[in-house]
Amino acid sequence: MSRWLFDLGNTRLKCAPLDDAGGIGPVHAIAHDGVRFDDELPSVLPAHFTDACVASVAPDGLRTELLDVLARHCQRISLACTQAQFGAVRIAYPQPSRLGVDRFLALLGAHARGTDATLVVGVGTALTIDWLGADGHHHGGRIAPSPTLMRDALHARAAQLPASGGRYVEFGDDTDDALESGCTGAALALVERSLQAAASTGVAPTLLLHGGGAEALRAHLPHAVHAPALVLEGLARWAQPDAL
Repeated sequence: MSRWLFDLGNTRLKCAPLDDAGGIGPVHAIAHDGVRFDDELPSVLPAHFTDACVASVAPDGLRTELLDVLARHCQRISLACTQAQFGAVRIAYPQPSRLGVDRFLALLGAHARGTDATLVVGVGTALTIDWLGADGHHHGGRIAPSPTLMRDALHARAAQLPASGGRYVEFGDDTDDALESGCTGAALALVERSLQAAASTGVAPTLLLHGGGAEALRAHLPHAVHAPALVLEGLARWAQPDAL
């Protein structure tokens, strides 16, 4: 039996095979424009495999396109969804379906790493922060624009403000640096405040960073653990409930 995992986000598709030990194999990242994939996906996949496990936060049309491609390669497709409890992980939301499946799977991946209390920070289109206790109890989270989205929004409203460029400094002496410092600094401040709030309970959490924009924050958070495939790690756990 061969199984593949698929994490379909707002800008990229990540996919990897599930290896014999129950972990993830080499990860492939494929960009998309929100409407269609390029021609790379079929070349990444084997001609035939048994199962596909899919997590998607992308628009319905793009998800349908992915499912159509997968149907030509595999026998069964499973769509992950957020659950109130999975193993030891218990979601704080009274309505679990309102917690994005990517955040849910990131929590599963974080707990599977066997760390103590964890602050799970995803940096994609949005900046998401979730606090997970060592016992698997999810204490809730925060959602804010990512630095990239902040820059895009400013550029959309004021075209003279560039959507990218500049370097992070504490106080910029030109517009590009001030924009980069302000938007990245806003994200860092929210992460640091969340760390302080979690630590005020008496347990300093491990900081896990994942998502396409994680590198920009990682440089300023030296104690953070980079987990670029955390959602796929969680999807691997979801795909193997009997292994809990």
